[in-house]
Amino acid sequence: MADAYLASVFPCEYLVVAGGGGGSSLVSGGGGGAGGYRSNVSGEASGGGGSAESAFSVASGVHSLIVGSGGATGDQGSDGSDSSFGDFTSAGGGGGGGLNTAGSVGGSGGGGGGKSTGLDNVGGAGTTNQGFAGGEGRGVSSGTASGGGGGASEVGGNGIASSRGGAGGDGVASSITGSSVTRAGGGGGGINASSGIGPAGTGGGGTGGNSSVAGTAGEVNTGGGGGGGRSGGLGAAGGSGVVIFALPTQAIATFSAGVTQSSAVVDFTRVYTVTETDPGSTVTIG
Repeated sequence: MADAYLASVFPCEYLVVAGGGGGSSLVSGGGGGAGGYRSNVSGEASGGGGSAESAFSVASGVHSLIVGSGGATGDQGSDGSDSSFGDFTSAGGGGGGGLNTAGSVGGSGGGGGGKSTGLDNVGGAGTTNQGFAGGEGRGVSSGTASGGGGGASEVGGNGIASSRGGAGGDGVASSITGSSVTRAGGGGGGINASSGIGPAGTGGGGTGGNSSVAGTAGEVNTGGGGGGGRSGGLGAAGGSGVVIFALPTQAIATFSAGVTQSSAVVDFTRVYTVTETDPGSTVTIG
């Protein structure tokens, strides 16, 4: 990105992570799926097993910015909200499924809720080149366990009845900010027993709950999915997303009111990390 460029066009690397899905608060609630993960950083990966997206040059002018919020917990976990940088949009993570309910489709899919009878509850599908599906919820006569939410780099784990909820899928690491950070991990699934908890996906996912421990929330600005619960509102919300982009140091970025951001020089670029936006937020590049 240190090469020469036209004054009106600047080479730009980006990482766009959506808000994670909320975990279900019902008995053996499914873990929330991670927010969709898109990146064009050279040598790195996008979500869902995809390679880095194509090299991109951003034109001078005004570009939209949205940092998606995490989904709330509830009987069926709510989906996370989309994040976007100009024309590049990542889909919000799918909410975790309640008892006898499938997980929701999303950037990464929510985990299926625990199953009391019949076939397993499937996890929600992930979005191509953004994330993976959630795990299956399962059950036997002695207990039910939900699936973990999908992560940006792997499918959520299946619930293990009478043992623990499924593990949240792991996220993807990026060094766009100058150090390696993993984001977009799925939330662990819940179980209606006092046995083990559903492990969180690496990259901001929350842990699943059991009969004595509540699920935990996805980490802010990672797009991590929220952990599933057992009952009584013990699931947890997904984490908010983030938008990160790098421009040559000669470029100037000016943000509209209501944008929370920070920047740092990394090699020959200035890297902007946007952690919160208001409706209609923009960045002007010139």
